[in-house]
Amino acid sequence: MSEGSSVDFIDPETLRTWMAAEEAVVIDVREAHEHQAAHIEGSTLIPLSTFDPSAIPAHEGKKLVIHCASGVRCGMASQQLLASGYNGQIHRLAGGIEAWYHAGGPIVQR
Repeated sequence: MSEGSSVDFIDPETLRTWMAAEEAVVIDVREAHEHQAAHIEGSTLIPLSTFDPSAIPAHEGKKLVIHCASGVRCGMASQQLLASGYNGQIHRLAGGIEAWYHAGGPIVQR
């Protein structure tokens, strides 16, 4: 882990607050078919199967939040990001999009 970098968990309500204030960049590491079926509006898809840390959008001044379906793959993506030299705070959505949905978070469904 790089100096100054860390990973922590946030709950759906915290993410909703950050998104409402436009303080978060949300990365979805599920696969394309999962994202197409249902996703958090405004999230950026970077599937874990082809995860490239350089694809993370610029987010200076915003919090980086990574999520998946239930919370496992976002941990793997976080580790890849740290291994690439990322120097900053990474927030993982505890319970993934499932927790987001069950907490009343809006999703885009197709």
